[in-house]
Amino acid sequence: MSAGLKDRVGELLLARVSENDERRRQGLSEFLAMTCPDLQEGAAANLADLVPPLLPTLYAKWIGMFADRLLETVPQAQVEELCSGSAENTASLLLVFLMYLESATMERQIAEDLKTYGIDHSSDEDGGMVVADYIRARVQGFRDREKLQ
Repeated sequence: MSAGLKDRVGELLLARVSENDERRRQGLSEFLAMTCPDLQEGAAANLADLVPPLLPTLYAKWIGMFADRLLETVPQAQVEELCSGSAENTASLLLVFLMYLESATMERQIAEDLKTYGIDHSSDEDGGMVVADYIRARVQGFRDREKLQ
């Protein structure tokens, strides 16, 4: 496995997932509005603002796990092509990464990592666990109300 190639995968993905905070908030707001139809637009935007920005240590961990798996299963020449820097190849790399995150193994890993993050950061100024619990509770409340209708 090429350490340089693993680093290149990490650089490309980290740059892509952290490129625009305003787009992140807008995407979260739209997601909340779609998944919780009773939620007013202003409330969705307010909830989106509560979600902390990218957690770089967690994303770096998940991207590292992805890069290891990618380099174990895909021929090096193809990984090099994905890392060429073209918009199409970077988009393809991101898509493969997102598909990897949706795997059952990563869903468990992400849930475990987020739980640990919440516990480790519960005394932070932003109340890491408090924010996460609040958002989960609000979303669950909206889902429960929808089931009753």
